[in-house]
Amino acid sequence: MQVMMFAVPLYFGDAGGMDRTATPPAAAAGPTAAAETHESSHREGLAALTLGAIGVVYGDIGTSPLYTIREVFAPATGVPLDHAHVVGAVSAIFWALMLVVTLKYVVLVLRADNRGEGGALALAALAAQAVHDRPRMRAAVLLLGVAGAALFYGDSVLTPAISVLGAIEGLEVMTPALKPFVVPTSAAILIGLFAVQRFGTGKVGAWFGPIIVLWFATLTVSGVLQIAQEPAILAALDPRHAWRFLTERGAGVLLAVGAIVLAVTGAEALYADMGHFGRTPIRLAWLGLVFPALAINYMGQGALLMRDPSALENPFYRLFPESALVAALVIATLAAIIASQAVISGAYSVTRQAIQLGLLPRLAVRFTSAREAGQVYLPAVNAVLLAGVVGAVFAFGSSSALAGAYGISVTLTMLLTTALTWFVIRKSWRLPAPLAAGATAVFLALDLLLVAGCSAKLFDGGWFTLALAAALMIAMTTWARGRALLIAGIRAEGLELEAFVHGVATEGLPHAQRVAVYPVADPSTVPQALLHNLKHNQVLHERNVILTVDFRDVPWVDDGQRVTVETLAPGFWRVRAAFGFMEVPDVPRALALAEEKGLRLSVFETSYFLSRETVVPAARGGGMAHWRERLFAAMSRGSSGIAGFFRLPDNAVVELGTRVQI
Repeated sequence: MQVMMFAVPLYFGDAGGMDRTATPPAAAAGPTAAAETHESSHREGLAALTLGAIGVVYGDIGTSPLYTIREVFAPATGVPLDHAHVVGAVSAIFWALMLVVTLKYVVLVLRADNRGEGGALALAALAAQAVHDRPRMRAAVLLLGVAGAALFYGDSVLTPAISVLGAIEGLEVMTPALKPFVVPTSAAILIGLFAVQRFGTGKVGAWFGPIIVLWFATLTVSGVLQIAQEPAILAALDPRHAWRFLTERGAGVLLAVGAIVLAVTGAEALYADMGHFGRTPIRLAWLGLVFPALAINYMGQGALLMRDPSALENPFYRLFPESALVAALVIATLAAIIASQAVISGAYSVTRQAIQLGLLPRLAVRFTSAREAGQVYLPAVNAVLLAGVVGAVFAFGSSSALAGAYGISVTLTMLLTTALTWFVIRKSWRLPAPLAAGATAVFLALDLLLVAGCSAKLFDGGWFTLALAAALMIAMTTWARGRALLIAGIRAEGLELEAFVHGVATEGLPHAQRVAVYPVADPSTVPQALLHNLKHNQVLHERNVILTVDFRDVPWVDDGQRVTVETLAPGFWRVRAAFGFMEVPDVPRALALAEEKGLRLSVFETSYFLSRETVVPAARGGGMAHWRERLFAAMSRGSSGIAGFFRLPDNAVVELGTRVQI
């Protein structure tokens, strides 16, 4: 298969980003009318984005009340179910939400945007820019970003499983006779969810916000009704209760923390989805609705347990009278599906970013919306996630069992986010060292406590997400290293481009009256496809474009900086096209912009000559261990074609094969 025909380096270059802040059109009636129009448009846009953020960003953390309180008082944690410990546990959950989500993510991390985008890879790219003058530190920072991306997939497998299982377990509360149907019903719902991914989320996305708003309203009302009956639970607002609850546990504090962390899973989504909604809507949604609703519901569950300890069987569903159980089950299931959808879509986006940053081989990407380039569907990722999620449902069998595996990948990702944010706040924002170190130390200590708490779950299933992340790390680093070796091999064995084209231009070969575009990873060497074309067809095109595509460490590249054009010899040009890691790499559209640089290329007269390279491991003396060379070769064979990935027209592509050793 084609490998490394385009320069998509692991290292990142410098480029400006696209200014995506649109100014609403002003009315023609004068300054006052224009200002009113701008203000009205801003309000409407902000309201829509805030509603969208509620639906997409907060689905995961919003479904945590389904199982968190129950797991805090599970027998494995050793936490007694009495008045003092209920207040202490709820207080610990409240202040975890305050410190981890509100202060760390909403106040601090959301400021670390990479041209409006967030997430592990975007943050790693931003941190790498901050230490660009220190190559070893830069490499370490990028490796942390790769680790964060790999850990995300563990969350992508467990979140749908635990969310849907936690919701469907309401059947047991309705009648124990339905317990045998919980697992198959959950699996059926998840299979249906993955089956409709190919159609895209655009059609149902408009329903996400209102449904999740209804969900948070349900959390609020059910919590308030219980608090009204046991107002003593409001003492949980006092952080001293949380402190006593944790310090009195001794070594057992880790078991309690491992359960409390379930309340903050999904916090990373605030940052990862910033590019879709912006920091202001995400902040408004959290502070205005989500945080209050979660706090009230956790207190409501605590109040219920103080009055009726037997409700621990399922404290969430026991908040509702029997007459409302069916309605609660339906809305909880819908909320769980939406939470699952959000993390599934996130897996597609992270995979696409990793591909464009040179960390994974090309995979088939289908765009499910003609208007939103970010709405994508990757069949291979969908199939792998489906197998993992359904396998987890049947293997663990309940949300309580899954809670043992859940949390490790999430808390490790939080820890990596804090570490990467240090480079941004110190190097890019240039905050004073004591302030930057103090803030980072506080959050690092908190993250380490959460990681330590979840590490107690390692042998209860936590190993699963770590094994998955390790496998992905190996795959990503192998692919990146293999690509680097392949480029080095092509450069070592290739012919020097400028001398070659000057010689060919004067040989008087027959000319085809068309344009030939030769993509190449190394713009200083002659493309293999060009050599094969001359050897087999003995013809030179009238205009020849040596094209290199770069993906940069910014989400978007402005069209004015999209292409650079250099004349090499009569009939030869060298073109570099740049894309951000959130963009659709549309090469024909980029080449159309070359006309502004003096190179006009007719779409109907252009052919793309691609080298279809078969990678074979070296017999010995390669740049990687032999097993990694074989892995790289296998990944290369599974890589999808360049033509589809770069939006090349099918009827204008010619592929010529060659074998390359690494």
